[in-house]
Amino acid sequence: MSADGQGRNHWFDDEAGPVVRPYAMTRGRTSSAAQHRLDLIAVVVTEPHADDPEADVTLSPEHVDIVGLCRDAPQSVAELAAGLDLPIGVVRVLVGDLVDIELVHVNRPVPPAELPDENILRDVINGLRAL
Repeated sequence: MSADGQGRNHWFDDEAGPVVRPYAMTRGRTSSAAQHRLDLIAVVVTEPHADDPEADVTLSPEHVDIVGLCRDAPQSVAELAAGLDLPIGVVRVLVGDLVDIELVHVNRPVPPAELPDENILRDVINGLRAL
């Protein structure tokens, strides 16, 4: 009998079912090789050849869910975390796995420091208008 005296475990919720800890989904990993590219607004896109990720027995259900969501429409890392109700860190590791096996790729937004200066754009527009 368990500690609560009623034959139930504290880690089990009768309504929700068994609880899976985030570290179990990532096999205890907290980072992946591709994690440095995965900020919150990085967009995850399914590769065209990723037809049936369910056929790959090495993928977890969460991996398959990520590929499925991104097949419908590219998703940011934050959108995936919200849609799957998973912590950002877990999604980063799982997406990193998918990048490594080439089922998805990540498009990073242009950093603000690399965007052209607004004044330069105005000067270009004004110069074009002057022609």
